[in-house]
Amino acid sequence: MAEHNPFPGENNTGHIWDDNLRELNNPAPRWWMIGFWASVLWWVGYAVLYPMWPIGQEPTPGILGWSQILEYERSLAQVTEVRAPFEERIAGMTADQILADPGLTQYTLSSAKVLFGDYCSACHGSGGAGNPGFPVLADDDWLFGGTTAKLAESIANGRKGAMTAHKGILTDAEIDTLAHWVVELSEGQPGSEQGWALYRGKGCNACHGEKANGILAQLPDGSVVTVGAANLADGIWRFEPGGFESARHTIAYGVNQPGVEQTRDAVMPGFAGRLSEQDIKKLVVYVHELGGGK
Repeated sequence: MAEHNPFPGENNTGHIWDDNLRELNNPAPRWWMIGFWASVLWWVGYAVLYPMWPIGQEPTPGILGWSQILEYERSLAQVTEVRAPFEERIAGMTADQILADPGLTQYTLSSAKVLFGDYCSACHGSGGAGNPGFPVLADDDWLFGGTTAKLAESIANGRKGAMTAHKGILTDAEIDTLAHWVVELSEGQPGSEQGWALYRGKGCNACHGEKANGILAQLPDGSVVTVGAANLADGIWRFEPGGFESARHTIAYGVNQPGVEQTRDAVMPGFAGRLSEQDIKKLVVYVHELGGGK
């Protein structure tokens, strides 16, 4: 190619394409060469000062002895030192006592937000808004009660709801009647007499209460006795999207019924042993404040 160079004396490499496209052989600009060699020197300096060359499972430490792990540990120690007075106070207090102290409550909420994101938000959503099939924690509707004691119970021990599948117990017409009755209650209506008669006659009130609000009894201190049965008299649906078909499905196939293929799944794992008592206490405060507690 170079033997037939049509541009002699041009200082090109002799590589010619399409008759006139050629590669020149000019040196790089001086500023570029200075930058290139400076970057080489910078690289050598970095390799000497900081961890760089892999040797076995560890890199060379560098003469400064710096590492990301050491930086992390120093930062963690600083954060731990700042948090220590608050953590010591929380350790000797109940969740209710923490809630009575606005400053300590604010600290606890900030601290527990990370715990909630790590352990709870996958099911209950960011900020307790609820993901499909899981309860919303940002409202004031509680299946097992929203007091700090009940919340601690739920978080530590977990919950597993249960409702009998009525497909082999009730006729299709009776299931339809109950499903329509539940929808009526959810819309603020009193509910049909036929629905109430069936509700009480089939023993639904044993779990959902005489008023179908999920409360079996109210104690003198204001707390309630419940077995975790849903409040049928409000507009909140445990299993979305709600409405007649949803109610009918739950009545027919129940909740957590072994051997029933279409049964609803409603299980919350317990965190005792996975989280410390301190962390569980923080989550109790956090969840209590999400929904106002009851």
